[in-house]
Amino acid sequence: MGMSVMIIDDSLFMRNIMRGFMRDRGHSVVAEAASGIEALKKLHEVDPDIIVLDIILPDINGIDLLESILKTSPRAKVVVCSSLGQESVISKALESGASAFLQKPFTPEKVQEALDSLEA
Repeated sequence: MGMSVMIIDDSLFMRNIMRGFMRDRGHSVVAEAASGIEALKKLHEVDPDIIVLDIILPDINGIDLLESILKTSPRAKVVVCSSLGQESVISKALESGASAFLQKPFTPEKVQEALDSLEA
């Protein structure tokens, strides 16, 4: 059974790639957002099972957005996805409530590993 997914990334290219990965695995992408403000607005309209969240957004730090998302949707499973792979960034994301961290550039296998970890 597929899950509903929201993708938050300012890069249309990255959203397209992630949307393809999710659809290939039987999940439905119910919303996409290119900014934090857009994401928060759409989050009130949809209640996705999984949120894929970039850290670098034009209007808000992804970690701050993660904390806002979890305040309004505490059961949300958020996969933080970023090219910033420093240990401190990964730790901060996980400490802030991210369910998983996905390093860009990612492979279909790494996306699957992150999704599998959500079900564990």
